[in-house]
Amino acid sequence: MKLLTTKTTVALIGAVVIGSGAYLIAADHIDAPAVTGKGSDITDFYAFQSPANTNNMVFVVNTQGLLAPSATGAAAFDSNVMLEINIDNSTTKDAVEDLVIQVTFEDGMVQVYGPAAPVQSGLQSTLVSGSRKVEAAISMYGATPTIGSENSVQVFAGPRDDPFFFDLDQYKKIIGGTATAFNNPGTDTFKGTNVMSVVIELPKSSLGTGSVNTWATSNRKD
Repeated sequence: MKLLTTKTTVALIGAVVIGSGAYLIAADHIDAPAVTGKGSDITDFYAFQSPANTNNMVFVVNTQGLLAPSATGAAAFDSNVMLEINIDNSTTKDAVEDLVIQVTFEDGMVQVYGPAAPVQSGLQSTLVSGSRKVEAAISMYGATPTIGSENSVQVFAGPRDDPFFFDLDQYKKIIGGTATAFNNPGTDTFKGTNVMSVVIELPKSSLGTGSVNTWATSNRKD
């Protein structure tokens, strides 16, 4: 099955050391006004070693930031959006994906394919439906989380409290020249807001060895 897509948001590109507890964090809150608040809007991408199993890596892709609690119950993943975690495990680190993990949403379920080599890299993607798949029911707001597990891969999808801390007002003052530094403590602009989150845990051995570059994109059907 071929899914032609436009990659609307790139959340992060950086290095993760597979053999250690190294991790990286990036945020893209309100940086893409055309998709802010929509199903294709990536707010954060996290990659870190599993605290429960040091042989595993965890990837988190958060979307649809700034959800008020009153709006979270009605929030949903967009079935026309595919999230993709791209992994460059080449020795040259050429920033071209060698493996992809693709996430789709349909009929109240989340489906995760891969990691597998993409048939085509770049702006057009081929859904790796022939690779291993794990799925789970999308968790509802306030309900007990549902976790799917298959082939040593686990997945959760549903609303979560936004974990990212950022003092946006102070940042604007620094950029505007009326302040020179952040306050300690600062004010968490995103406190009390939620995101729609996808969490995937899988063996490090499925990603290659050494260090990898990884980044997340959102893709919408043409």
